[in-house]
Amino acid sequence: MSVHPTTLKTYASRISQHPNPTAKRVLEIMERKKSNLCVSVDVTTADEVLEVIRRVGASVCMVKTHCDIISDFTLEFANELVRLSKELDFVIFEDRKFADIGNTVTLQYSSGTHQISSWSDLTNAHPLPGPGIISGLSSVGKPLGRALLLLAEMSSAGNLATGEYTKQAMKMARDAGREFVVGFIAMGRVDVAEQEDWLIMTPGVGLAAKGDSLGQQYRTPREVVYESGCDVIIVGRGIYGIKGGEEAVKKEAERYREEGWKAYEERLARN
Repeated sequence: MSVHPTTLKTYASRISQHPNPTAKRVLEIMERKKSNLCVSVDVTTADEVLEVIRRVGASVCMVKTHCDIISDFTLEFANELVRLSKELDFVIFEDRKFADIGNTVTLQYSSGTHQISSWSDLTNAHPLPGPGIISGLSSVGKPLGRALLLLAEMSSAGNLATGEYTKQAMKMARDAGREFVVGFIAMGRVDVAEQEDWLIMTPGVGLAAKGDSLGQQYRTPREVVYESGCDVIIVGRGIYGIKGGEEAVKKEAERYREEGWKAYEERLARN
């Protein structure tokens, strides 16, 4: 198995390699909390979202939201989310998956009901529309110190984000520069050039189930962090969906944090 040089570096040592303030903050939090865990909070009311975050917040470096599934979304809720992110020390990642021309995504990011750029530290986009999508989002997010991930790969069975598509996503990120684009959603370390240091965040992580009825495929934290060289594990239902109430969710979040960090330390030990 080839080992990318970035995977042998500590999160702390990589902070200086990133010009974007959100990327720096992600790495700082990861090091401070000894956590590479992001919890994806895929529930449908504001109160449920905040309750899950209160339960898992101590164990995570990042919380991932889908604002368009929250039936009672308000900017007051978003403000409370920001307050919790400061209190519990995590980054907010709105998993918007923008996929339109530059002018449209500029408006989707800044305006409308959700006003994502006003509260989300990090978001993501499909590279399919071309570099204009980065330019549009950057025009809003960069002045605010926000950051963008490109979807280079996905965790669902039969997805088309493979091969040449992934290579073009990488090229688009390089061409755009790293002041706003900070990494990828990917299943492995796609930044093949040795001098590159991108943040790699990976969904589809589970310690029990290997998939669901809708095509999601799961890998363990060790497979993702140690074997594939990724930086952040993204876990959803495997944590907040566990039975047993508040304490069970807290305990499961901590179990994933411990497993993800152990895989990271094992990765460093190869040095």
